[in-house]
Amino acid sequence: MLSKRKFITPTAAEEAAINAGIAAAADTYALNDAEFKLLKPVRGRPKGSKAARTKVTLTMRVDADVLEHFKAQGRGWQTRINDALKQVITKHP
Repeated sequence: MLSKRKFITPTAAEEAAINAGIAAAADTYALNDAEFKLLKPVRGRPKGSKAARTKVTLTMRVDADVLEHFKAQGRGWQTRINDALKQVITKHP
């Protein structure tokens, strides 16, 4: 089931409180136009050393009914498969 989250725009009072909090914090400031143009979006998973990686990408074949079972439970099916495999290796080392 996909989430139907919607962005809720803050009221004028909430926006003023947010801006007051930013102005009061010593380690924050508003970016000028030149600084804002230098920002670049960051996409994907963070890059790290191979030693720091905890997950590995793989291609694996499973029975269709197994995949359907996990996907039927909604988002996060890959994590649930990973958790099920961890349980198996814990019980049968």
